[in-house]
Amino acid sequence: MYDVQKIRADFPILAREVNGKPLVYLDNGASAQKPQAVIDATTRGYAEEYANVHRGLHYLSNLATEKYEAVRGTVKTFLNAAHEDEIIFNSGTTEGINMVSYGWGIPNLKAGDEIILSVMEHHANIIPWHFLRERMGVVLKWVDTDVNGDLDPQVVIDAITDKTKLIAVTHMSNVLGTVVDVKTICTAAHERGVRVMVDGSQATVHMPVDVQDIGADFYAITGHKLYGPSSSGAIYVKRERMAEMQPFIGGGDMIRTVGKDVITYNDPPHKFEAGTPGIVQMIGLGVALDYMMDLGMDNIAAHELALRDYAQEKLSGLNWLNIQGNSATKGAIFSFTLDGAAHAHDISTVVDQRGIAVRAGHHCAQPLMEHMGVTATCRASFGLYNTTEEVDKLVSALELCHELFG
Repeated sequence: MYDVQKIRADFPILAREVNGKPLVYLDNGASAQKPQAVIDATTRGYAEEYANVHRGLHYLSNLATEKYEAVRGTVKTFLNAAHEDEIIFNSGTTEGINMVSYGWGIPNLKAGDEIILSVMEHHANIIPWHFLRERMGVVLKWVDTDVNGDLDPQVVIDAITDKTKLIAVTHMSNVLGTVVDVKTICTAAHERGVRVMVDGSQATVHMPVDVQDIGADFYAITGHKLYGPSSSGAIYVKRERMAEMQPFIGGGDMIRTVGKDVITYNDPPHKFEAGTPGIVQMIGLGVALDYMMDLGMDNIAAHELALRDYAQEKLSGLNWLNIQGNSATKGAIFSFTLDGAAHAHDISTVVDQRGIAVRAGHHCAQPLMEHMGVTATCRASFGLYNTTEEVDKLVSALELCHELFG
């Protein structure tokens, strides 16, 4: 049984007050809170078990290495990858996508080649491709969502030409909550020899993900949204694609030998992991993923879909509230504006006085904002510890906003 009150007790920050009110944390789309198990693991990692990994022979180094490398297997299980060596550690999705841009894009693309992007991509899945546009003459080709905020896979497939080499697409929109049928996109793309980069930053938080079933060539995740530490993350890269990549960052650990005239690289995935990593952060990520898998990803998804349906009903009853995106596949993420002159920042400020944390702005998705005809929205994004009572508190705070600004 999914006991949300018991789960909430695992997150110490949820017991605090903000502005004299119990904290209602609805900014999970930006960064999620951490369970005590993760806090304990990171504290212990620094206080009792810290040493650098891989090259030491002493007890602490061996212990840190064992715990750090065990996380690779945890991520493999979490994503259902075929092999542990298809998991590359990094600081999060932004670094992962940049690694694909530099490490795979530069050696495999040329001027005139096309990269297809959806209009609802996060900037982290846009800017690295702009680098290739600016520096190599690669062409960025955009596809739009429909009026409900859905991305029709066929629209993406129809955009493929003989010049298309890569599709970069989100699995779940961080603004609209729309879930994209990336499996259909991957299947059709591969039939045409096109590679697919999937941004899994949001999707892996809210539902089970099977990269083998999806068929993505690259699939990036970020730890701080997965109830883990900041500066932790990983990217799944198919072995075949990894063989086509060159190292993105040079330094210790990614080399086997270094001479004055030649170097030889380490085996993948270490070939793509330079320098001292975020050792404790990655150990914390492993604990966070174990925590989620212990709860059951299907159970988390069911809880959040129930929250989504409840919030959809309550928010839709506010006829002065404009919800952006109405996809039937969406997760528990709601972006909205109010009728009248209230700016998203004003709404967020008033809501915060009730102890409710939401996000306001363009959410690092300016092309989507332009497509929707707005400059900013408020976003309430739910997580595994949120409740229907917190939805009611959000609705009450929005009603106050309407009284003030309506």
